[in-house]
Amino acid sequence: MQTYYYVLASKKFLLEEEPLEEVFRERTRDYHEKEKEIDFWLVPQPAFLEAQEMAKIKTKCPQPAAAIISTNPKFITWLKLRLESVITGEFQAPSDSIPEPLASLEDASVKDS
Repeated sequence: MQTYYYVLASKKFLLEEEPLEEVFRERTRDYHEKEKEIDFWLVPQPAFLEAQEMAKIKTKCPQPAAAIISTNPKFITWLKLRLESVITGEFQAPSDSIPEPLASLEDASVKDS
């Protein structure tokens, strides 16, 4: 099992109010230069919030939510300091309650259409 760390906020905050595109572009460029594998993902309406153990966290976050998920805890700490008004945490996956750590409910609703 892998530990995943996250920054969670409203989808509007992360996708519209914060200049995340610039952060991701710079980080991706840096990783490519260092030949490092990408270890962060932006997930709209993250499915991990549906796990029973995440119920309290979900109620604290305005919906629809979005998360930046990473296997690098230092990156998430850096984002928390930069973004301020976000929720951070971690979870283990894959598990019975979180089989797909990067799954999005937004993807599921598109597929169901």
